[in-house]
Amino acid sequence: MLASFTCLLSSCNKPADEVAPQTTTTSVSNANSTVDNWILENMRDYYYWNDKIPANPDTTLAPSDFFDSILYAYDATLRPDGDRFSWIEESADQLAAELSGESKTTGMEFTLYLRSSGSSDVIAQVLYVLPGSPAATAGLKRGDIISKVNGQGITVSNYASLLFGDISTYTFGLAQYSNQTIVDTDVTKTVTTAVFQENPVFLDSIYTVGSKKIGYLVYNQFVPAPNGSEGSEYDNQVDAIFSKFKAAGVNEMVLDLRYNPGGYTSSSANLASLLGKGVDASKTYFKESWNATLTPYLTKQYGSDFFIQKFSTKAQNIGANLSRLYVLTTDMTASSSELIINGLRPYMTVNTIGTKTVGKNVGSITITDDSGKIKWGIQPIVFKSFNSLGQSDYSSGFTPTVEVEEPISLYPLGDTREALLNVALSQITGSAASARQGISANSFKMVGSSIQRKAGGSQMFKPIKKLNL
Repeated sequence: MLASFTCLLSSCNKPADEVAPQTTTTSVSNANSTVDNWILENMRDYYYWNDKIPANPDTTLAPSDFFDSILYAYDATLRPDGDRFSWIEESADQLAAELSGESKTTGMEFTLYLRSSGSSDVIAQVLYVLPGSPAATAGLKRGDIISKVNGQGITVSNYASLLFGDISTYTFGLAQYSNQTIVDTDVTKTVTTAVFQENPVFLDSIYTVGSKKIGYLVYNQFVPAPNGSEGSEYDNQVDAIFSKFKAAGVNEMVLDLRYNPGGYTSSSANLASLLGKGVDASKTYFKESWNATLTPYLTKQYGSDFFIQKFSTKAQNIGANLSRLYVLTTDMTASSSELIINGLRPYMTVNTIGTKTVGKNVGSITITDDSGKIKWGIQPIVFKSFNSLGQSDYSSGFTPTVEVEEPISLYPLGDTREALLNVALSQITGSAASARQGISANSFKMVGSSIQRKAGGSQMFKPIKKLNL
């Protein structure tokens, strides 16, 4: 997905054969074989489960079908340890942009729910809107409920094409929640998509309650800079926020990762280094386990430190003032977000508030063809992560310390009445018994979310330079 960690071994640099013009069945088959063999060669080198790849896969399949055919795919009964996260994209350039937070978008993220029990109708509830985006310009906001798109009611059979299809202009018909039902309104919002760069640093605040100075950060993706790992603009913004927190005497911290599907391990390590108690560049944040093919080579060439991600020594670190950390989570919290929870627990108490996380304790790299002849990009799982105590037992997700589900009626993020933040503040200030007052249960059945479709859904990328053989 990004040039800085495009591939690991020389096979990534092996020139691809010229792809024949796709004018006949034979030429299409030949073109597929060229791409498929390139995929197979790289997967046999890098894939975490490379020993499970079929011996003689069908290299005449379309590349996306071929890629799926060689995965050690997750199955709850047959392969509970299987792969849920590797993916492929036809455009390596698009893959790179998406992993840096750039995409053609309206600029909002939403959750999909069944409109009522037993119904096939669907509503989309807006979770957040990016400042300056087309959706923000159109006046959409967190909590808005969308029931129609371009005049059509949303259903389980058409929501993918209506909301995730190749559409440039949307007219959203809004509904409202009234008397425990969804009621359509005459209000519409028209939005034209645009190529937009998301800043993952969404919101920060400081709340003062008695002697408590409570820092709050909403962080929606682990991305160092607009061009991915080739920069540090967003990491620098996070550093500046913690500098402000430290100067203000923040002694409690709420980290909001409820909509963060993951991203670069380098940005995860940067954030952890600002939060951890007693951490510095000598302490281990997490360790990696690679496949048996690569491990001896990597150890010989780069030493055992290759598999260890240390914390950084950060002047802005507030860990010395913290006795604990609260992390807000949902079933959209994954990968590098879960790495924060697992990686910091050996050093401090980490409480989670919300719902169970995704359970991604594995990471990937991006592989593209440097010759440019093959345009596809693949993002295979290549390692499993462990904290400094060797723990990696969260493949089914982190169960929240305090379970709170987001209601159908949403307050703005950062509002102290907002459900998850309210509970966190109540836990911190000792008024936990009243934390759930005024928070209505959400009886709507979730169908999915736009965040789950974001650059593969759940991400943990290693920002690694190419290795030379």
